[in-house]
Order: sequence, then C-alpha cells, then structure tokens
Amino acid sequence: MSRLEEEISRRRTFAIISHPDAGKTTLTEKLLLFGGAIHVAGAVKSNKIRKTATSDWMDIEKQRGISVATSVMGFDYEGFKINILDTPGHQDFAEDTYRTLTAVDSVIIVVDVAKGVEQQTRRLMEVCRMRNTPVIIFVNKLDREGRDPFDILDELESELKIAVRPLSWPISMGQSFKGVYNIYQNSLDLFTPDKQKVTERVEIDGFDDLRIDENIGEKDAGKLREDLELIEGVYPEFEVDDYLSGSLAPVFFGSALNTFGVKELLDCFIRIAPAPKPVVAEEREVRPSEETFSGFVFKIHANMDPNHRSCIAFVKICSGTFIRNANYLHVRSGKYIRFSAPTAFMAQKKNIVDEAFPGDIVGIPDTGNFKIGDTLTEGEMIHFRGLPSFSPEMFKYIENDDPMKAKQLNKGIDQLMDEGVAQLFINQFNGRKIIGTVGQLQFEVIQYRLLHEYNAQCRWEPISLYKACWIESDDDEALEAFKKRKHQFMAIDREGRYVFLADSSYVLQMAQNDFPKIRFHFTSEF
Repeated sequence: MSRLEEEISRRRTFAIISHPDAGKTTLTEKLLLFGGAIHVAGAVKSNKIRKTATSDWMDIEKQRGISVATSVMGFDYEGFKINILDTPGHQDFAEDTYRTLTAVDSVIIVVDVAKGVEQQTRRLMEVCRMRNTPVIIFVNKLDREGRDPFDILDELESELKIAVRPLSWPISMGQSFKGVYNIYQNSLDLFTPDKQKVTERVEIDGFDDLRIDENIGEKDAGKLREDLELIEGVYPEFEVDDYLSGSLAPVFFGSALNTFGVKELLDCFIRIAPAPKPVVAEEREVRPSEETFSGFVFKIHANMDPNHRSCIAFVKICSGTFIRNANYLHVRSGKYIRFSAPTAFMAQKKNIVDEAFPGDIVGIPDTGNFKIGDTLTEGEMIHFRGLPSFSPEMFKYIENDDPMKAKQLNKGIDQLMDEGVAQLFINQFNGRKIIGTVGQLQFEVIQYRLLHEYNAQCRWEPISLYKACWIESDDDEALEAFKKRKHQFMAIDREGRYVFLADSSYVLQMAQNDFPKIRFHFTSEF
C-alpha cells in the first residue's frame, strides 16, 4: 500500500448539519474535545462564560449565538485524520451549507429530541439524497424531556425518507435520564451530568446481564429489555453497505452539552464512515488515489483575520498530494500559481501545511484570483461541477452612506460577494447596485461586516422584485429584442451575464410565453 493510499484510507471528511439550535455547534466542540484539539468546551449560549464556541469565531456569531459561516476543523483521533465542517443551521445561510455538502464524504444530522425533524433538516436531507451521501443521525438533548424514542425513529423515516437503525438506545430521559445502551458495542453507558468529563462505561455480556439491573434498577432494566427486543424484531440488522450507499441511517442518542453519547458516535463513525470517494468532473471521474493533484474551491471567506484584509479560498483536495510551493494550474485562467502559505484549520487558528491529501481542506490566501467552483490541477484541463448559486429570493438596493468611504465600500462588497453569501446585480437602466440574498438575516450580516471589517457604511433601499433569472439564447436577434423590450428590468451579474429581474410571477410567465427562444435559468450553473 503506497503512502498516498494509506493517507486516504485514514481520512474521514464530514459535515454536521441540522436545524438552528439542535446543538450542532456543541456537538462539534465535543468531538474536538475527544480529538484533544481543545481542552475546555465553551457553552455556546452562556454569557457567564466568556468563552464562546471554537467554531463560531466571527463577532456577529458570538453576539447572536448562531453560526453564519461554515467552519473547517481537523484533528487526529485513534490513528484517523478527521475533518469536520460545521455548517450554519439558519435557513438564510442554506446556500453555504449546500455548497459544503459537495466537499464532504458523509454527514451527521443532529435532531432535537423534543422538536423532532424540522423543515431545514428536510431540505438538507434532499441534497444528501441527490448525492447518495451516507448519513448518521444523532438525537440530542436527552437530558431534557422529549418525545418517545420510537416516535422519533418513525418521524425520521417518514420525514427524511430514509430507513433507520438505532445503534444506541436511551434509558429514560429528562430528569430521570440514566444513560444509553450501546447496541453497536454491547455495553452500558451511565450518565452523570458534567459538561467537561466523559461518563463511565460498564462492560456487560448481552442485555440479559444482571449488571444492568444493578446499575439502573429493575424497572428501567425491564423496560430496556422490552425496547431492545422490539428493535431487534422491527429493524433490520445493521449492514455497513446499506449505510454507505445512503439507503440506511444509523441512529445514536445522547446529550452533546453533557458530553454524553458523543464518544460512542465517534467510535462507530471512524469504523463505518467512508474514506474520500471519487469525484466526477465534467470530463471524467477523478479517483483519490491518482498520483497527480487536483482539487476545487468550494468556499471563499473574506477577513479571516481582521488586521489583514485578506481572503481565504477553501480548497477540497480530490486526488494526489498537494505540496506547498509547487506550481499548480488554475484551470479557469490558464495560469500557473504557487502557494507559499497554504493553511490547515482549527476554526480560526491556522497552521501552515507542507502537504495535504485527498479529503483534506486547505486554505489558500486569495488576492482576488479565485471564484467558487474553480479547479486546480497539475496541468490537466478538468472542471469539477456541482456548486450552484441559487436564484435569490430577496432584493435591496445597496447605497453608500458615507461619500468619503466609497472605495472601502466597493472593496467590501466585492470581497463579500466572492464568498457567495449573496449576489450582486448592476441594474442596466439606472446603474444602481442590487444585492440579492436567500434570507433577510444576510442583509444584516452584510451591513454589519461592511462596517466592522471594512469601515464602510451602507444603507438599504427597498426594491420590489420577485425573481432574478439568468437568460441566454441561440438567437442573437431574439436576445436583443428581449433586452430592448425589458430594458428597465435588465441587470448584469459579476460574471457579465445578463439577468432578467422579474417583479412578479405573472411578468415572468408572460416573458416566458412571449419569448419562446429565450432560456430562463434559476441557478447560475448552465
């Protein structure tokens, strides 16, 4: 086995996704705790502890207690190299999450035991299903009162449209929560509420063992045995291949805040989760074990360090070995670029890396060379696809509120748009800048970041639009006629493509009927 194959086989790259507030960021923290990457976990919401979560490091995230940008963290655990991408749960940032899912090999979904499956989780699951991404489900917050575990399993099957199989089982919950029975490893894990320490484990021989009664009492032991018999009868045996094909989701129960059930999840995850998989490019399938390096940019983050106005492009490595200071081809521009300071992340802490392997995420300082979806190779002209920008649903004019700071404002808008948080359109009729987003919260984030990171003040002005659609046609005359007739509603995006800004669904429908030779696109990939 070559060194490359060895490195690939020990890589596990996954995203944690959920509805806001289900405990995703807390779970990420606890996984890092086991990896020894951090030594004390920060309570995400608590103001008494001035230590906020490691993965939420932007000011605005600390103030609101929510994640607004995907964080990347890597650590070693029991010989495996684990890369976690913690994604924003808030639906206004769904686009960041969709793109992140193109860079991972598997996913952990966090579900709140009291709330069950929520709408955002359903949408994210659809993206996983489109790509057949293997999924593990972690049912969180068992130290609080919640719904019956069997009801939760039924809801997971019907709402997420995937077969489930519990690999651990809770013993009571809320005030009387005693722990979980680990079906995967056949042991009993007893619960003691403590945010920093790990709980004790009792080794047992199957669920008839009397040590169960000694530890949790006869009544709970009886109920546990009934439940386990029911599970064995109702749910199929757990087969790793079913999980890897994306048709079966193993389920774990625990409390991330109290570091309970997390190690069980991690221990099972490293054994069953997939190593980096082949990636399909437009030209061919790229296997991780190929000798030559290739990778793509799936995210750009402005201002990782507010003292230096720098952007970082996040590159997912698809094949070969990435080596610092080597010359790589930037396929879109046709230029060769050298990277002298590529970094690996522990949230905001960065370390310079000399080499990286398939499945790893590397940060590359970006001075405006990169766009989301760009491919890097050792010379081969290939294009990785599958990083869509969706048509925005909310629009506002952005205006400069401080004439002395026009330059800062333009630079800020440019860098923030590179991140793909929102989209910029220039109205061809009046030359004004329009920002389109998928959610209201993004306008606040943009305004906040322009002020605090670029020292530029903007104000929003209302504009009533229904949809932005990219247009193209094989018939130049038809295109010109359309642009002339709709000149008040025409805009250009940052790539110089024509965009039609329809102010109602009726107007859009009429345009589609009146101009049959024009194609209307609702994502920027065509």
